[in-house]
Amino acid sequence: MTGFAVLGAGVAGLCVATELAARGAQVTLHDPAGGPGAHGCSWWAGGMLAPWCEYENAEEPVLIHGQMALDWWSARTEVTRRGTLVVAHARDRSDLDRFARRTHGHAPVTGAEIAALEPDLGARFPAGLYFEAEGHLDPRRALVDLAERLEAQGISVRDDAPPRGAQIVNCTGLAARDALPELRGVKGEMLVIRAPDLTLSRPVRLLHPRIPLYIVPRGDGVYMLGATMIEAEDRGRISARAMLELLSAAYALNPAFAEAEILEIGTDLRPAFPDNLPRVTQEGGVTYVNGLYRHGYLLAPAMAQQAAQALLGPTPSETAHAACH
Repeated sequence: MTGFAVLGAGVAGLCVATELAARGAQVTLHDPAGGPGAHGCSWWAGGMLAPWCEYENAEEPVLIHGQMALDWWSARTEVTRRGTLVVAHARDRSDLDRFARRTHGHAPVTGAEIAALEPDLGARFPAGLYFEAEGHLDPRRALVDLAERLEAQGISVRDDAPPRGAQIVNCTGLAARDALPELRGVKGEMLVIRAPDLTLSRPVRLLHPRIPLYIVPRGDGVYMLGATMIEAEDRGRISARAMLELLSAAYALNPAFAEAEILEIGTDLRPAFPDNLPRVTQEGGVTYVNGLYRHGYLLAPAMAQQAAQALLGPTPSETAHAACH
């Protein structure tokens, strides 16, 4: 069997290597920056497995393929399934109503029900939406868990050139733009903070007409705050405006966040195609898996399966599943 060389050890490359290896293929995994993640987009992700919430401003494939990601990741790393809570201040009730119209899989919750779900939010919000089926993971732990599973199969992240004759699967994000000129970079900025006096048990999204925010718990009082979406090609440091807006939104969620310690500041460019949907394409004998945009952990499993099917054909279970649908 021809071997496959997967380029890139971010979430896309690790998922593709996992799916190819599961089908019995010979796989090598290459990333000159090391891995897993190498402090790229995959390292700075929020890790929300929230297909129903994301459907608010995404296309249907995000909703459909994102749902299978919950089980895929649960079989390979720790996934917390406590749903997602979406809230808005009374003055922003129209934003909450619009979010409800554009999404599925939620139940309306009252202020008392919000306080029961997240006591530290208290009675600040009169109404919200609860997406009970959603979950979240720690992206860095998920990357390490995938890498360790692959290493147990003899597939480690290498910084050398692919073996001669190997079939190339390129999962390098914006580094592949020479071959995929439609790719663009969408800048994301995020913060990791420690607020030991606060306890949130699930991702919380605060709707706001100017600075919407999501906060994802990482355990031990650590939270990820994110994230901006800026049409820019600059990977540079976070802007003062972005930091002020992220922290202001967190303060609006609970004033106790004013006492939080800032642990990390992250910025990077998400690779995206014009329609903001990922693609598996073949150019010049190379298979490209790219364009995950802001849905890396949500869509990488489905894209990896699509790539593996294109290269090796469907498994019997996938054939049976397709026949049923």
